[in-house]
Amino acid sequence: METDKTPKTLIAEDIEITGSIKCASHVQFDGKLNGDLTCTGAALLGKTAVVKGNVSAESISISGSITGNITAKDRIEMKSTAKVQGDIRAKRLTVEDGVTFIGKSEVNPAGFGEAHSASTPTAPTPPVAGDSKRN
Repeated sequence: METDKTPKTLIAEDIEITGSIKCASHVQFDGKLNGDLTCTGAALLGKTAVVKGNVSAESISISGSITGNITAKDRIEMKSTAKVQGDIRAKRLTVEDGVTFIGKSEVNPAGFGEAHSASTPTAPTPPVAGDSKRN
């Protein structure tokens, strides 16, 4: 990790938490969480991390397992050992070979407005030339 994103909070692999975690700094999470993780800084989820809940942070690096939706204001980075089951949303996305990901992804470098792209109606496909039926 970069020096300025050094975690101020470390939750070790032998810690199990039921409930939500909110933090205003960077966090490294290696334990088990049954609840949501909301962080205004960066979240580093280590290989032993098991999260059953939603994760939201400025940027998120995942090496462990998450069952829930993930939202990053900047970037989501999925390391080769990551197992993610849920939808992800970020400005940037990095996925290493070996990742298990089941869900939908929305990556938008321009950022996110109030409307979700999944709910944006699409224009009908124009007819292809020569596609009309002949007798």
